[in-house]
Amino acid sequence: MGVIHRFTGDETAYDWEGVTDKAYQDGDVKGATKKILMGPAEESLNFRMRYFRLEPGGHSRLEQHPHEHGVFMLHGRALVRHGDEEVELGPRDVIFIPGNELHQLRTVGDAPMGFICVVPAH
Repeated sequence: MGVIHRFTGDETAYDWEGVTDKAYQDGDVKGATKKILMGPAEESLNFRMRYFRLEPGGHSRLEQHPHEHGVFMLHGRALVRHGDEEVELGPRDVIFIPGNELHQLRTVGDAPMGFICVVPAH
């Protein structure tokens, strides 16, 4: 049976029923939290959908790994490093990050930035 997590947040706080914040301090990460929207608890076998929030001055880890990412920007602005390029993204922009590409997201400006990230389950 499917699972529904209804949106309960607003423009400043993105929340969903039944989903809790998890500290995201994996390596060189600053000012970040995540919420797992679809994962093992929802019995998702093939992919994971996560919401990340980066506070002003925050950033994800500079990393590369075999799996690909699909990123959908929800709010705020981000400077995204992918490969040798850096591109600024805003709300509703989408980026595909292929496997083994060096990547990182950094908040731009004085507002928090949030995005949905979809990755394979394994």
